[in-house]
Amino acid sequence: MAGLKTIIVLSFILAIGFLLVILSSALFGPNYFPLLVVATYVLAPLPNAICSRCAMPDDFIESGSSGFVDFGRFLTGFLVVTGMALPALLAHSGIIQIPAMIMSIIGGLLVYGTVVSFGMFFQEETDF
Repeated sequence: MAGLKTIIVLSFILAIGFLLVILSSALFGPNYFPLLVVATYVLAPLPNAICSRCAMPDDFIESGSSGFVDFGRFLTGFLVVTGMALPALLAHSGIIQIPAMIMSIIGGLLVYGTVVSFGMFFQEETDF
């Protein structure tokens, strides 16, 4: 059971992640391309949530794995890898600097890790 301390710690880590991504955009020139990482990490958990709900339309019958769940995991993995690869691609092409890339990747991983942790700590458990 997650309590108030868990919420405070997760919100603090989320704030640090957003701060790192915003600072990677602001410190190394007025270049706002690293903010695209936030969009990919915020959208990353959505395919899992949508596809897992589509896979089990009936709450009384629990099946193993289905194509919907696998497709949701694939899309989530694609968005997470895109969130890490996009700053590396921008740094390689010279659009952003290397320290901005590092700050953007670390901040994005903190944001995504917080979203996953929040889902893990606060998921509903239904017992029939």
